[in-house]
Parts: sequence; structure tokens; C-alpha cells
Amino acid sequence: MTMNDSDVRGILHRATDDLVSPPGLLAEVRRGGRRRVVRRRAVLAAVCAAVVAVPVAGVLDLPGNAGDTQLASPLLDEPTRGDLATDEGYLRQVREVWQRGMEQADDPPRGEPNIVWAGDTPAGPAAYVAHATVHGMTVGFVKPTADGPRVGTLTQVTDTETDGLEQAALLGSQRDVLVVLDFGQPAEFSPQLRYAPDGKVERTFEPVVFRDGAAVLSVPPQRTKLTVALSRTPVGRENVIHIDGTSEIYFPGNKDRPAPPLIRRTLPGAEQVWGIDPAAKEVNAPTEALAEYLDPAGAHTLNGSPLLWVYGVTPDGRRLLVETVQYDDGPSRVIALLAGNNLPFEAVASTTADWTAPLPVRLRLPDDQGVVVAAEGSALSYRAGEGQWQDAGRDAALLPATATDVRVTDANGTTTSVPVGS
Repeated sequence: MTMNDSDVRGILHRATDDLVSPPGLLAEVRRGGRRRVVRRRAVLAAVCAAVVAVPVAGVLDLPGNAGDTQLASPLLDEPTRGDLATDEGYLRQVREVWQRGMEQADDPPRGEPNIVWAGDTPAGPAAYVAHATVHGMTVGFVKPTADGPRVGTLTQVTDTETDGLEQAALLGSQRDVLVVLDFGQPAEFSPQLRYAPDGKVERTFEPVVFRDGAAVLSVPPQRTKLTVALSRTPVGRENVIHIDGTSEIYFPGNKDRPAPPLIRRTLPGAEQVWGIDPAAKEVNAPTEALAEYLDPAGAHTLNGSPLLWVYGVTPDGRRLLVETVQYDDGPSRVIALLAGNNLPFEAVASTTADWTAPLPVRLRLPDDQGVVVAAEGSALSYRAGEGQWQDAGRDAALLPATATDVRVTDANGTTTSVPVGS
């Protein structure tokens, strides 16, 4: 899948940590490098979801003379499933529109397409098609529209793996019908993403019940963001099921979203404890430490709000990492993590950022370890009670737990006093 810079950064800043990359990341990158997706912008696949595998059995035969790849797969050979499997009128329409779509594909087709599934849905008839090509196989959905069937994302498969395939599709003008193909593995489905008061992600998953090759699910309208999530079992980022039809959600009018500002600040004294300048190394919180704040299986984009990292050291000598998590139009959640000597990071506190305020971030740490404040481009000072104002540097600071007020002077010279709060 092709993503803009903000999408890639948003994925990668949660996909790595300072010491150990996530299990399977290298294999995922290698597999992704072998997958080619034929994509017109109007049918862009889902964004902000890590590249995952959707295994389907298959065998490669690489002839030594012709140099072409003959991919043997059940998708090419099995009879059509679904309640429209014997509707020759509809199947003929599917083949015709598919053939026209393949005329624009980079990998020329061989023979006739195989309609893997064809079924009726509340949004109209839909199908899933596989077609042998010179270099492997192309697969994709045929969706109902007011103007008749339309081909969705075309995905070229060039090896026996099928990571990156869109196993599901959103249908209908409201995008409130979700079709999930049965690829022979149990799957789970969550219709809504919610947040607890402390910002932790709340999702409820239920089994997907397949019937005759697919499941047809009614979902809340997915017009401005993707609230649904699909995953093979066990539910997790490595098992995410890709959904076709999300480009219209994330790129309305085929326009890119602006990349969010990336702000990394290392506080004075942090390098001695960290052993490096973590901002220069672009250290991110380990995924497992942020797990309760991350959507385990959904796909999201960013709203342009800054992505903030602050690195420091607490008065008792622990490493401090403050990081933001922001999904779609949701609040920008600021999470503080602490790590003792040779111990993993743990999330210890969170708040929301108000990027329109003079002091966007105020986050009190537990155990009287101080208050993290951040205001990019501003000079900061603080006081305790009616005491003297003390300089706290610029952009971000860890203030003493006794601080009661922060004075913020922005780039225009405007000064605002802000109470620290509890």
C-alpha cells in the first residue's frame, strides 16, 4: 500500500522502540516488498494499518525458459460460492467489468477470471474475483454502485503468501455494509472504537460467522473515519484484516492529508541517564508499554495535530518518555512512561493535549516526580505559590512537583500565566 509521509510516520513511531523491534517486523517488511498493489487513487487501500499476512495455500511454479510465474491457488480453481453463484446474468456483468479493469493493470491477465464469491448484500450484489496473470495472480472485489458493478482495489500476488490482500470491503453509499471473505481462518470483528476516561482504547470483538464463503455484516456508517476493526485470531496488529473501500474515508476528493508536525525534545540531564540523545535517535515508546492506548486492529489516520515526544529523567533517576497517540478526529492523548535502571517502560499517567492553548501539555507524574509541560516555540518559567519565577527553558520542561503556575512567553512575545493544576 502507498501512504503519505504522515501515515508512515504514524505507523512507525508506534512500531519500534529504542531497544527491540516488534516481533516479525523484518519479515513483514520483506513480505511487503514482494507485494505489488495496482492502485488508482480512487481505490486506495486502507491506510495506517501495518502490513500483515493473510495466508492462502498456493504453490509456485517458476519455468526456467519462459520466465513467467504460474501461481496455483485455490482462489483460481475453486467453484464460485455465495447465493449468486448460479446467477449467470450477474456473473457475466462481473466478468465484463473485471476484464475492463484488468486492461489498466500492469500485470497482463491469462485466461478467464475466476469468481471466487458472488452474493447479495443490503447494498446490492458484490463479488470477489481472482485472475491468473503473467507474473502471478490479481485479486479484488467487484462492488455495487448506482452505475452498476465497479472494480475496487486490484492486488497483484506474486508469491504463495497473500499479505496485503483486502479480505473485506465496505459497500453502500453510507459504507454501512461490510463483506468479509472466508479465507479459511477464524476472524473477529469490532464495530466501534471507544475510549475510557483515561484515554485507554475500549473495543469489544465478536466472532465473524461465515456462510457459503463470506460474512455480510451491518456496521455503523463509515463516512469520515473507520470505526470497525477486523482481525484473524488471536486479535492483534499482526493479524489485521485489510478492508477495501477506505480511501474515500481517508482521502476524500483524492487529496492528501497534511503531515503533522513531529516534535522531539530532550530535557537537560537526560542524556546522562539515557546514554544517548534520544531525540536525535528518534526513540519511541515500546509498543507493549503503550498497548492499552493503541487500537489493536483498527486502521486510522491523523488529524494534523503535532506528534510530541519528550525525553527526560525524574528526580529519582528513572528515564522519562512522554509520547502522544492520536487517532482520526479523536483527542490527542499524552502518555507519560517511566523506566527504572534495566527495567522496561511502564505507562504511569496520561492527559489530553489542547494544541490551541498557550500551554498545550500539562501532565503531573506520580510519586511527586514533577509536572511535564510543553509549549513548542515558547519560553517557560514556573513558581511555587507566591515565590519567585524560575527559568524552565524552552519548548518543554519537567517542573518540580511543588510548581503551582507556569508562565509561557510565545514567539510573538505574548506572556500567559497558567495554573499547573492537580
